[in-house]
Amino acid sequence: MSVADIRQGAAGELLLSGVLDYRSGPALRESGRQLIAASPVRELVLDCSAVEKSSSVGLSLLLAYMRDARAAGKSLGIRGLPQDMQGIARVSGLQQLLGLPA
Repeated sequence: MSVADIRQGAAGELLLSGVLDYRSGPALRESGRQLIAASPVRELVLDCSAVEKSSSVGLSLLLAYMRDARAAGKSLGIRGLPQDMQGIARVSGLQQLLGLPA
């Protein structure tokens, strides 16, 4: 099993990786909040291409990060969303909010 992580990439880029579940969620939530708040960039992109597996916790994290960005006066786009997360988003009716095709 992989360790989950969120870290700063290039300017305005956040990199989410690993297995997103109830064990990794709380730490990722706080780390992501801090990275978003500390970023001097107004337009952020969250790259999820290194996410190996996700439960609904992963989508919850994305929504929380979007709220954090909005509260900080920033935008947050999502890139590289894995198929399992896309499926959960569709079943949950969140594809438009996450910028996914309907």
